[in-house]
Amino acid sequence: MICFYQMSTATATPAIPATTRDEATQSNYEEISSTHLHLDWQIVWEMSEITGVVTHSLVAHKHGVHEVHLDTSYLKIRRVSTARHNQSLNFKLQQRDATMGNKLVIYLPHKLNESETIDITINYSTTKYCTALAWLGKAQTTGGDYPYVYSQCEAIHARSLVPCQDTPARKFTYSSKVRSTLPALMSALRVAPAKDTPLDELLGKDVVYEYNQPIPMPSYLIAIASGKLAFKSFDVPSGVVWNAGVWTEPELLTSSYDEFNEDIPKYIQKAEHLTGSEYAWGTYDILVQPKSAPFGGMENVCLTFATPTLLAGDRSLTDVLAHEISHSTFGNDITCCQWNHFWVNEGFTTYMERLILQFMHSKADRDFSYIIGRKALQESLEEMENERRYQKLVIPYRAGEDPDDGFSSVPYDKGANFLYYLEKTVGGLDVFLPFVRSYVQTFKGKSIATADFHTHLFDFFSGDKAATEQLDKVDFDAWYNGTGLSLPVELDYDTSLADAAFDLSDRWNQRRNASSKELESTFHADDIKNFNSNQKVVFLEKLQSYPAFIEEVPKAIAKVYGFDEAQNAEIRFRFYILALNCGKTYAKAAAEWVAHQGRMKFCRPLFRSLYKVDSSLALKTFKDNENFYHPIAAKQIRRDLKLDK
Repeated sequence: MICFYQMSTATATPAIPATTRDEATQSNYEEISSTHLHLDWQIVWEMSEITGVVTHSLVAHKHGVHEVHLDTSYLKIRRVSTARHNQSLNFKLQQRDATMGNKLVIYLPHKLNESETIDITINYSTTKYCTALAWLGKAQTTGGDYPYVYSQCEAIHARSLVPCQDTPARKFTYSSKVRSTLPALMSALRVAPAKDTPLDELLGKDVVYEYNQPIPMPSYLIAIASGKLAFKSFDVPSGVVWNAGVWTEPELLTSSYDEFNEDIPKYIQKAEHLTGSEYAWGTYDILVQPKSAPFGGMENVCLTFATPTLLAGDRSLTDVLAHEISHSTFGNDITCCQWNHFWVNEGFTTYMERLILQFMHSKADRDFSYIIGRKALQESLEEMENERRYQKLVIPYRAGEDPDDGFSSVPYDKGANFLYYLEKTVGGLDVFLPFVRSYVQTFKGKSIATADFHTHLFDFFSGDKAATEQLDKVDFDAWYNGTGLSLPVELDYDTSLADAAFDLSDRWNQRRNASSKELESTFHADDIKNFNSNQKVVFLEKLQSYPAFIEEVPKAIAKVYGFDEAQNAEIRFRFYILALNCGKTYAKAAAEWVAHQGRMKFCRPLFRSLYKVDSSLALKTFKDNENFYHPIAAKQIRRDLKLDK
């Protein structure tokens, strides 16, 4: 799949960031690229490694190609050969780059002409240093009786799982056979055994799990998980061309099914309607992961990985899955061609997620989500004041830089606000939604850059004089390349759902110097009786925006509203952030909670806040539990706690 980007003379301006080769890969993907991967793996539980072979089907993009360069990281390469004749090929594993790993140079048996193909097989295994895999012991699982492994390949960690061209600029189909003594899942369509095979027929048995992914996808969406996993189908509407269900440990199966069954099919259908595009991947399954999972959700095709923190018991956090479902189009199908343009994935996805909320609930719910997102965006912008290029919508990563270092809310919320602003600018949703649908149809299956979006925007509205006149007034340079602590344009949101939360927080602020007894007699549980979970979140976030309170205030909030024991992780997390900003009273409770929270949205800010009030407790808590966190999260927390210079 060719990285698709173009520039029309009508829209070629300095405001549009240049589209260059992906600098986070050492592969020669522009000369030759993979069209299909076949994985033949075995999970070796006692060694915590995956061993086997990968066969690359490659096509040359120019005459005279005589080498294939692949990305690898912490892999043990045993042999490279042609797939057809099993002819051994010479190869060289170059010296390791600290970020990008080792370039694997494979010398082809002859020079390839343009469009000529060749299949190459690599015998290899992962090692204990693999950054894509998290191996959990029995005690780290819910059931406590079997080990567990799962992957996280975004952004550039697929290279530690399989030798590949680890770049979103190229896409490929794949098939796999995975031998394991525990059920194994992959980001593809299940071929065998059947998903509803009884668990007792699989546990402890040497079973080969077969998968096929017929739609081209980027390397970061390769995913695997294995453990004591059971499945239950969702109730999907008749006549749809897809199926859906949930995988998780048996102990969480009923609660996971109850949490998601009602909403997931509705989200998929609403996304189909809004994008004007049918869900193409055939299966939409959710894997509810162990607590160490680093992200709220990971949009692996056919198999979204979801954090168990979404199991609030009242379906109040299922909106996260609206985001992951939106990724089926934005990110998985239409993909940024390099990580500089990550907003093309996340900005569009966040915009669509919130649009789904409008059609599922109300316009006020959509705008309420923007209000909540602005708080996270503001925190990200402030955190990056010392590295202001990360505040840009299009991040100018340096050659060989780890895209994880620039991970923040910026591509999500700055990107979504940019699109919402354009929607308002051209005349509203009725005018902008046809553009979104045209964008989807135009770039379906492609890897694109900001320039492609920009060109298509002006091309689409070229026949609409009023819209074009308004677009000509937009400061695109400020949106694409601007830094600072505010958006280029402040948007007006419907605050009707937020106003009640703001009013309550203002009442608490007015009583900021009152004693605990006075506070507990002034405020009552009925204050939030009609609040939804998002309103509770906004209430707590608004309190954080005031000067620090005395410690009696979070004590009273806990006593009156019970937020210190909330099952909803979004609420519990924000309560602890507020409390730590007021002093040490809840430091121990926050430390005990974060020791079991692998989601970076929660653990990173909480460790930073804990470090400010009790650095020794923060360091001890992390060091005692470092193996619990996914390698991606552990690396970032170490940086947050100044353990790595």
